[in-house]
Amino acid sequence: MSKLPGWLGQLGAELSRMGERLEERRVEADDEDDKAAREGSPATAGTEPGDGFAKGAAAADHVPPPPAYAPSVAARPDPVAAIPWGMRVAAEAGWRLLVLAGTLWVLMRVISAVQLVVLAFVAALLVTAMLQPTVARLRRYGLPRGLATAVTAVLGFVIMGLVGWFVVWQVMDNIDTLSDKVRTGIEDLKNWLLDSPFHVTDQQINDVAKNLSDTVGTNTEAITSAGLQGVTVMVELLTGMLLAMFSTLFLLYDGNRIWHWVLKLVPAQARPGVAGAGPRAWHTLTAYVRGTVIVALIDAIFIGLGIYFLKVPMAVPLAVFIFLFAFIPLVGAVVSGALAVVVALVTEGVFTALMVLVVVLAVQQIEGHILQPFILGRAVRVHPLAVVLSVAAGGMIAGIGGAVVAVPLVAVTNTVVGYLRSYGQEESRRHSPPPHGSTALDVAPTPAPGSPPEGNGDGGDKEPVADAPKEL
Repeated sequence: MSKLPGWLGQLGAELSRMGERLEERRVEADDEDDKAAREGSPATAGTEPGDGFAKGAAAADHVPPPPAYAPSVAARPDPVAAIPWGMRVAAEAGWRLLVLAGTLWVLMRVISAVQLVVLAFVAALLVTAMLQPTVARLRRYGLPRGLATAVTAVLGFVIMGLVGWFVVWQVMDNIDTLSDKVRTGIEDLKNWLLDSPFHVTDQQINDVAKNLSDTVGTNTEAITSAGLQGVTVMVELLTGMLLAMFSTLFLLYDGNRIWHWVLKLVPAQARPGVAGAGPRAWHTLTAYVRGTVIVALIDAIFIGLGIYFLKVPMAVPLAVFIFLFAFIPLVGAVVSGALAVVVALVTEGVFTALMVLVVVLAVQQIEGHILQPFILGRAVRVHPLAVVLSVAAGGMIAGIGGAVVAVPLVAVTNTVVGYLRSYGQEESRRHSPPPHGSTALDVAPTPAPGSPPEGNGDGGDKEPVADAPKEL
């Protein structure tokens, strides 16, 4: 029994030492947690000061660094850095192109849904560009805006109506003569084929005529449906003409306010550039319409005179068709010239048709190489490849109307894009820091001795470009 107190004392001392060692380990663990928290170590993520259990768990999850003798393992690169630079650029450009393509597709769907309204408004813009200089001239003579607009619109629409009526009258007046000459021409062609070295027989010609007659007889239903569809097209044409007339009146009378209202729809940061591009686009459209009208009128007059002196029937209606088809670049000249040659062939013979072809080619060559560059000028110069592609695309999308408006649309777009590019470069130079030191001396302008200072003559800056056209 005497040894029991000594054994209890040793046990208490041993327990005290164990408690001290546990306390030391707890303090060391707290120090490691604090160090990991200061260094952003994930070992203490989600723990808070005072939460001993969480700190212990974080300390238990902490992985010590590998020893010095362990082999080094290369870290995996960032996936973005692993992709080549060219592929990243292509991907960035690709998804933006997809967004633009989707936007254009939706826009084309909307335009196709309201195609009649769009074509009527575009036709009104073209007519307005042709008539607006007359309104401006009448206003300079002192007429009020409403009266000048009414006089110009009435005269323009009356002239267009008279031209259409004259063409219809000439066609109806000469249709009987033309039919007789067509029959005679077909009979002469039949006789020429019989006497030709091609060994064509009368039976073969009769078989061809019979096949044509059978084809017309079997497709009577299709021809009837096409006629009904033609009636629908005529109704849509009349509706489009009325829309174009009303739009032309409002554009002539209130074009300036319409332009300023459109500018308010543009974001404020892009508004100065759009305000500067608008007058230039309108100038390009006006120059194109007036130049095309002059060139078409010259073509119609000279080709019509040639057809008249060659005694081809319906010379005046053919001249009017040549004038109208001249608004379709490239394709219109070919179609109108071919029509004139065919009429001359079936009515007057091969020699007259060849002479008409010579007249058409001569006038069109003079037009393409002399008149168009001189009259249209550089304001609406478009590359021939762009003309061909735009006319083809416009014809595929919207038929004849799309082919007519394709080239002026490309010319206006070219003008707007060129101006916005120059405007952006000027803005970037304006907001860039000025040069310093020797660089400033290198870029500083050096006027010639005795030359006047730059400006508008009174020492001030140059006159700024107007934000909007005075007249639309």
